[in-house]
Amino acid sequence: MSASSPRTPLTPSDPLGLENLLTDEERAVRDTVRQYLDEKVEPHIAGWFESGELPTLPELAREFGKMGLLGMHLEGYGCAGMSARAYGIACRELEATDSGLRSFVSVQGSLAMFAIHRFGSEEQKREWLPRMAAGEAIGCFGLTEPDHGSDPASMRTRARRDGDDWILDGRKMWITNGSVASVAVVWAQTDDKVRGFVVPTDTPGFSAPEIKHKLSLRASVTSELVLDGVRLPASAMLPGARGVGAPLTCLNEARYGIVWGVLGAARSSWQAAADYAAQREQFGKPIAAFQLTQQKLVDMALELHKGTLTALHLAALKDSDTGVHPAQISFGKLNNVREAIEICRTARTVLGANGISLEYPVIRHMNNLESVLTYEGTTEMHTLALGQALTGHAAFR
Repeated sequence: MSASSPRTPLTPSDPLGLENLLTDEERAVRDTVRQYLDEKVEPHIAGWFESGELPTLPELAREFGKMGLLGMHLEGYGCAGMSARAYGIACRELEATDSGLRSFVSVQGSLAMFAIHRFGSEEQKREWLPRMAAGEAIGCFGLTEPDHGSDPASMRTRARRDGDDWILDGRKMWITNGSVASVAVVWAQTDDKVRGFVVPTDTPGFSAPEIKHKLSLRASVTSELVLDGVRLPASAMLPGARGVGAPLTCLNEARYGIVWGVLGAARSSWQAAADYAAQREQFGKPIAAFQLTQQKLVDMALELHKGTLTALHLAALKDSDTGVHPAQISFGKLNNVREAIEICRTARTVLGANGISLEYPVIRHMNNLESVLTYEGTTEMHTLALGQALTGHAAFR
């Protein structure tokens, strides 16, 4: 290139030009989701967060179904069958509005639907997946228990045979969508290892009281699942799931969505900080003109776009014939969530006292990411999973 050739313009919100890597189809996914959320959700999300509710969830579920977002990376049964990268891009846009929205889509598609799609019988798939893909039936995923989060193999929920039926007893905790779900995928100890069950939520003995008083993921339905003598036919068991590896496979699907999703929260917070710094004046000039503010904006941008490179690489692996290793998903989840929450915290300092106001998205994203930091594997567990992969020694066993 000659010295006189025009330079490629640099976009502050995309300094590495990573959006140019997207295909036309992926841009269409990005723009469709972003436009819908900007018009229908953004004007209300701060109020929903403040009141601790997501009142339009049934409507949102149907709209997300129309857009093909529910189980969008699954094939057949009404699912969109799109690439892992397209799914990740959708998760990023959802979480740029609020983590609660991405959590709903993740639980619906990557946990409940994925479990039925991967491990279910043909009858189970035909009964549930088309309705779930359309947003007409909402699903939840019952794995975590009050006393067993990081160690699901020690769960106390039990399924025992009674003739040809199964009887389930136990408790699950911190279950997204639980109180509004039509179907729950519940994992339980049996005499033949951990098994999964498809549980219609109107089954006698099943209840899902909603968890209140959260200061994170407030625009999201979070519940306890209570199973008191829930009787199910033999056909309710997921035939392809045997052992704790089955639910962990589902969790890897959801973790991949998190790798992308948290970049949306970080992007939203970075943009809020950059816009505020350009307008806020102190000592006679915008604070964006001060070195310390520029350092914050640069450091946030570095981590945001390094995280995007990680997500793009994991998407390429996931879409390839070789696939992605669970430890590589841990790498992405650990790094991107940790850096996203730090971006939000730094953005809050740029906004000063205004950073704690819901007039701006930053404190909401920051609080939400405190939950994302913990669920689908804590920072500690992903650190140890990577540690085992790198050293060959399991430090948590």
